[in-house]
Amino acid sequence: MTAVLERPPPAPAPEPPAPRRTARLPRRALAVAAVLLAWVLLGALLRGRQTLALGPAELSPLHRGLSEVTDSIGAGRATNPLFTHGFDVVRQVVDAVVTLFQDVIAQPSFGRPVPVLGWLGVVAVAVLLAALAASWRVALLTGAGLVTVGLQGLWTESMETLALTLAAVLVCLLIGIPLGIWAGVSHRVHRVLTPVLDVMQTMPSLVYLAPLTLVFLIGPASATIATIVYAVPPVIRLTAAGVREAPAGVVEAARSVGADRWQTLRTVRLPLARQLVVTGVNQTIMAALSMATIAALINAPGLGQTVLQALETLDVGTAFNAGLAIVVLAVLLDRATSAASARVARRRGAPARGPWGRAAVGAGVVLTLVAVWFSRTYVWAAQFPAEASVGPRIADAADAVSAWAQTNLSALTLEFKDAATESVLNPLQTLLTDSPWWVTGGALVALAGLAGGRRAVVAAVVCLGLLIALGLWEDSMTTLASTLVATVLTLSLGVTAGVAMGRSARVDAAVRPFLDAAQSMPPFVYLVPFLALFAASRFTAILAAVVYAVPVTTKIVADGIRAVPVETVEAATSAGSTRWQVVTKVQLPMSRHALALAANQGLIYVLAMVVVGGLVGAGALGYDVVAGFSQSTLYGKGLAAGASIVLLGVLLDRVTQAAAARTRAPA
Repeated sequence: MTAVLERPPPAPAPEPPAPRRTARLPRRALAVAAVLLAWVLLGALLRGRQTLALGPAELSPLHRGLSEVTDSIGAGRATNPLFTHGFDVVRQVVDAVVTLFQDVIAQPSFGRPVPVLGWLGVVAVAVLLAALAASWRVALLTGAGLVTVGLQGLWTESMETLALTLAAVLVCLLIGIPLGIWAGVSHRVHRVLTPVLDVMQTMPSLVYLAPLTLVFLIGPASATIATIVYAVPPVIRLTAAGVREAPAGVVEAARSVGADRWQTLRTVRLPLARQLVVTGVNQTIMAALSMATIAALINAPGLGQTVLQALETLDVGTAFNAGLAIVVLAVLLDRATSAASARVARRRGAPARGPWGRAAVGAGVVLTLVAVWFSRTYVWAAQFPAEASVGPRIADAADAVSAWAQTNLSALTLEFKDAATESVLNPLQTLLTDSPWWVTGGALVALAGLAGGRRAVVAAVVCLGLLIALGLWEDSMTTLASTLVATVLTLSLGVTAGVAMGRSARVDAAVRPFLDAAQSMPPFVYLVPFLALFAASRFTAILAAVVYAVPVTTKIVADGIRAVPVETVEAATSAGSTRWQVVTKVQLPMSRHALALAANQGLIYVLAMVVVGGLVGAGALGYDVVAGFSQSTLYGKGLAAGASIVLLGVLLDRVTQAAAARTRAPA
């Protein structure tokens, strides 16, 4: 004890010189202010000049050229071997897979007026699979959820969506798991795949549709392929991470006893990666369901068609009923796969089922076979009883609530919308779109450089230059304005809620389930309630984008706050700091990398939703993409709009990533 007391205290770690820190940050802030001031002044002096404006029905030479190229491609499909022996073969194979799933659960098949499995058989099989993969509690939830969509009068539509989702997920797993394993064992493959997956996950879902319809035509096959492209990155990434992160000691132990590379992979790496692989399956399923509903724009069957048609006619009740069914399916799929992932982690190394467990499984199999037989024999068990539908009542109730809100809240909501639009959105959009293109472009490049350095400048110059070349500068800046406003709102809410969750385990436990549920909802669903409150407008798309992006932002901020060492917080508190001072002077500064990452993900999520908001009056690039589907003369412009969205996403992603990388450097 004496020796410990006599030991001299360790020297404190050297801190960065205060003058350097206090000198550098104001210089950067002053530089940002100078750029903004110069932008505003030049924009006001030169307003309306060299804006590169293009009307909704106007086309540039590039757009006409793209339309001509697509027309020539379509005219030569029947004789071009690239299509007859390539793309058409892929389309037919995918179409066969989708048709198989539809025949089993969704549509009349094999000469019967009903699917192979009627509703009772589908419910029984789903309950059994959920019980085997997750738990009986999840199985009961699965059964109740499927019966619910049947009671909504949307059984067939729900099964069409589920069939397309399952077909896409099957192909995703057949492609993604082998690729993920390969990337996990090969550094070269991992380096090649990573940037490709980055681009795929940065692109908003709507962008995939137009080019794929050019190659695979409009229909379920093209919708499934779009869903596969959108949903496959998570399972590749997480499978690769699981294989790569196997403990080095365990791998070396296997090799020391003579196991070769294949044996080590099969007996060590893959078993240890099971939990991450199942998590990847969960993320792929959720992405596939989300894309399967958006793919209604290219004639994908199911609930997406119902929501799309309701949005086009502003039928809030029908949209709400179908959106509720999508949410139910999303929750069921998410809970089943999440519980399966947790069960894999919990039962690693646990003993196999005992006699009672095997007996329960046997009884479940027998009951499932009986239910399947009933569903193939009796009409009442094959077709969900139409007389039991409560869907019209749900739609009527939603219409009544919408009408009440429009009658009693419209003055407040429309006043709020108009005030926010006039005071924030319109000035920012005017600055971006009415300033000369070279003023706006120069200001954006300068701000990118101040935020992220040279790499951000290069990304900004390349992306902005390509936006000009694509002929949609004004629409791109309009979309950027909505994206920036929505991102500011998202970060304001996300940081506030994230700090509260990071500081309190009780708040985290109460809020996180709602965030998990919100993340499982496809983008279409978010449009419905705001459509009822704010009508079709840019503001509706912005609010829907905020709600869509807040969950992921909040989680990242909460994790960053929670990662701040407890000792640091306690030291600040013991020194007399108030709670506000601890948050603003300690936790937020030490979480600045998490904040930058939250801004990055918030921007990407917001951009994806703002583009989907083109369906409810957001206009700009989202409208251009949707118009390209419906009007053949605008197809080339729709392709250019999709490319412009990708460029905006890449620009925002690269700048925020560069800013996040800067936060790792010592101050």
